[in-house]
Amino acid sequence: MIAGPNGAASRRMLDDNRALFETVQGSTNNHQAWPGGYIDHVTEGMNIAVSLYDTLNGLRNLPFTLSDALLVFFLHDIEKPWKYELGADGQLHHRKGLGTKADAHAFRDAKVAEYGIVLTDEQKNGLRYVEGELYEYSSRRRMMGSLAAFCHLCDVTSARIWFDHPLENETDTWIGARRVRTRV
Repeated sequence: MIAGPNGAASRRMLDDNRALFETVQGSTNNHQAWPGGYIDHVTEGMNIAVSLYDTLNGLRNLPFTLSDALLVFFLHDIEKPWKYELGADGQLHHRKGLGTKADAHAFRDAKVAEYGIVLTDEQKNGLRYVEGELYEYSSRRRMMGSLAAFCHLCDVTSARIWFDHPLENETDTWIGARRVRTRV
């Protein structure tokens, strides 16, 4: 559902890295922290975006497209499959060079460039603030744009409200939702 050349590039990125995306966790502990949880989180967040977009856009026109939101959400954690490695202690640890948010953002930007994805200023803002304004909050200037706020809503819903979803063994009440590792 991501339109145009960015959609084709995103599908190519998914196809090229599907085995990795379906193997790594969504996080070390806080959300979708199981093998395959990364792709489950991305899928869940994109499904949340699809579910919310028409409702909100029907109330007041949104200044971005669903395609924009899906692109930003697809890319928002793209560094995670490469971010961790299993240590000798059996725990996940940050790989060298990917331990800070700045490192993660630089990696994400390089991956976006590698696949020829061209972002608008609004999409760049969406990626920058999808996890919130954090230390850049200002009472004098709006940092997070509308697209970023919408994607943040989808991310928070997946990672903090439904952090343990989709449920295992097809018991999830969201029809069709199931973990990637339980799919046949």
